[in-house]
Amino acid sequence: MFKKLLLGVVGLIATMGFAFAQVDINKADQAALDGIKGIGPSTSKNILNERKKGGDFKDWPDFEKRVKGIGDKNSAKLSAAGLTINGLNKSNAPAKVVATTAKSDAAPAK
Repeated sequence: MFKKLLLGVVGLIATMGFAFAQVDINKADQAALDGIKGIGPSTSKNILNERKKGGDFKDWPDFEKRVKGIGDKNSAKLSAAGLTINGLNKSNAPAKVVATTAKSDAAPAK
């Protein structure tokens, strides 16, 4: 019983690593691109067609320019979901925001 439970936990931990894997847009096939949150079958086909037509993507601006429907906000979300270009994340991808509740006791400046 313990061995089965341990095997299940190890399997769960191993598959969690795959869910957060980075996918390089210049090396990925359609299935890998479809695995990125925010990329569906039609977008992955557009990416592959553009890559075939124009070669590898140089950087994020090149990707945004060449693939219809991908703008600055969308590319930042894709980067946060694990998409990379030449191994690099988008530099202005959204960071996790931590809410603060502290109030300032200082008087407003005049």
